[in-house]
Amino acid sequence: MAVTAPGVDAVTPQEPVAGPAASRRLRMRLLSNRKVAVGLAILSVFVLIAIIGPYITPYDPSARSSDILLGPSGKHWFGTTHIGQDIFSQVLAGTRSVVFVGFFAGVVATIVAVLFGVTSGYLGGAGGEGLSAVSNVFLVIPALPLIIIITTAIPTGGDWVIALVIGLTSWAWGARVLRAQTLSLRRRDFVEAARAAGEPIWRIILFEIMPNLTAIIASSFVGTVIYAVMTEVALAFIGVQGLYEWNWGAILFWAQSQEALAIGAWWWFVPAGLAIALLGTALSLLNFGIDELVNPRLRSSGSLKVRDFTGRKVRMRVGFTPVLAHSGPGGGADARSLNERGLEVVEVHGADGHGVDGHSEDGAR
Repeated sequence: MAVTAPGVDAVTPQEPVAGPAASRRLRMRLLSNRKVAVGLAILSVFVLIAIIGPYITPYDPSARSSDILLGPSGKHWFGTTHIGQDIFSQVLAGTRSVVFVGFFAGVVATIVAVLFGVTSGYLGGAGGEGLSAVSNVFLVIPALPLIIIITTAIPTGGDWVIALVIGLTSWAWGARVLRAQTLSLRRRDFVEAARAAGEPIWRIILFEIMPNLTAIIASSFVGTVIYAVMTEVALAFIGVQGLYEWNWGAILFWAQSQEALAIGAWWWFVPAGLAIALLGTALSLLNFGIDELVNPRLRSSGSLKVRDFTGRKVRMRVGFTPVLAHSGPGGGADARSLNERGLEVVEVHGADGHGVDGHSEDGAR
């Protein structure tokens, strides 16, 4: 039986929300975000092209023809190179390499970052400090020169070696962020309760701590994918990767080596550059959308409206903090009495659009 104070309505305790229902609501909120929706749409197009691109190319990307340095036309949508190669076919065939390297490197880096970051943050002591020291060592390793050396030493490794090397050299930053967040979570009440109940360490990490790190892990994955794409394109552009395996960086390499800009062959480098920019934009939109989903300040940005008791808008000041004031039976002072005592009554509209009355001391900062 619920016990209530005078003037306060009885509140019926609600049942805890089931896990599947909460998960569905989370997915709906994520998909309803415009940035996430646009980012997923663009990314889905690139993934589809990466899967079927090499099979739908109108020409062989490496085949020569007599159509030399032709601009975009119905026959060659993105024009041709100095030896008559179809640039549209090269862009389609090169998408698979870029997308594969980006996502595979992101998965590898995220797994290693979670293992080192979460484990070192939860364990603490000598073991945690040792794992943290390993992360610090990888932070100062010059990744790009190391990738160049390894890919040059293994020229036949292909995209697998490049993706693996990028993933194993780009996990340290994510591990540091995860370690810091885990340090703040390991002493929370729900973790202490699980530990007191005798739960094993692996279960506490997987089912108590990891769900609270989902947004950070997703953001780290997206950031690593962007870094891997840029690195793979840069390697091909400077001539490190095999130039006979088409990707967007190889297209830019040949365009730069043949002075496409100087001769006015803009169609040679613009399509590959736009593809890189669009893929980076899609991944960035996903990252911003995830941040807005998990950060209440970003999610409610722009929805804070303050008014005085006459209905006029009040300009928010730095350090201004509304204080709740209840009105009605048993609720305390009304607006007029508060105003007479030098208190300002405001109405704050939250993210859900409902207002709550409040007051704050005049001149308080």
